[in-house]
Amino acid sequence: MMLVNGTPATQVSAQDRGLHYGDGVFETLAVRDSRPLLWEKHVQRLRMGCARLGIPAPADALLASEVQQVCAGAAQAVLKIMVTRGEGARGYRVVPPVHATRLVALYPWPAWPEAYARQGVRVRVCDTRLACNPALAGIKHLNRLEQVLARSEWEDASIAEGLMLDTAGHVIEGTMSNIFIVRDGRLWTPEVDNCGVAGIMRGVIVEFAARHAIGCGITGLSLQQVREADEVFLCNSIIGVWPVREIDDVHYPCGPLTQRVAVYAAEMMQACQSNF
Repeated sequence: MMLVNGTPATQVSAQDRGLHYGDGVFETLAVRDSRPLLWEKHVQRLRMGCARLGIPAPADALLASEVQQVCAGAAQAVLKIMVTRGEGARGYRVVPPVHATRLVALYPWPAWPEAYARQGVRVRVCDTRLACNPALAGIKHLNRLEQVLARSEWEDASIAEGLMLDTAGHVIEGTMSNIFIVRDGRLWTPEVDNCGVAGIMRGVIVEFAARHAIGCGITGLSLQQVREADEVFLCNSIIGVWPVREIDDVHYPCGPLTQRVAVYAAEMMQACQSNF
């Protein structure tokens, strides 16, 4: 099911700036028992993205009402919310007033093997690099061409994710996930000040580490540091946590800290159902 500005539809105007320029933001949420998980955190990031781009954010009550309508009866699904700047004339210049377009859509749950969460996944390093742009860093803007190109680099079904570096060679994220490494009992995750997405589950894990006195650094990471890690795992709001068992020719165990974080992530997602 999909709602466009509150009305059941599957199309937007051919003049929508989201179509022409990727001028908008989006959020992707897990849904269980008709409830979107980590709702408040996603709404907060949606507001931040809209503010960064100067797009009016939808009213919380209106958005929640539409999400309830779309998610009704869904045992397990994926919810996607998109907000574009709406229709506009040809050209990059924004001509006020802005009437944002709002899309709320429900999709089937991905058919990932259960072994991904238990035994870990294979990952490859992508050739496609992320361009540095602090103005867009952190938010989930609609221009995902770098991720599209990176994901097009492999067809091997045994590889679950691709690792993306920036143009300076720093490890930033996966095509659809954030990455953490474990070294000497401490967590490390790349900073996303110049590019990349500040993932919701990434933030949940950073908060968990702070509350439980687990060292957690947010810094620049080289590919060599990732290769030398004791443990590696991926995360996002749909997969929760996936241990990494192999990056190209380097193998990793599903270690104790990864397992602890994975259990917490699953519990946190379950508990957050009651917040909506």
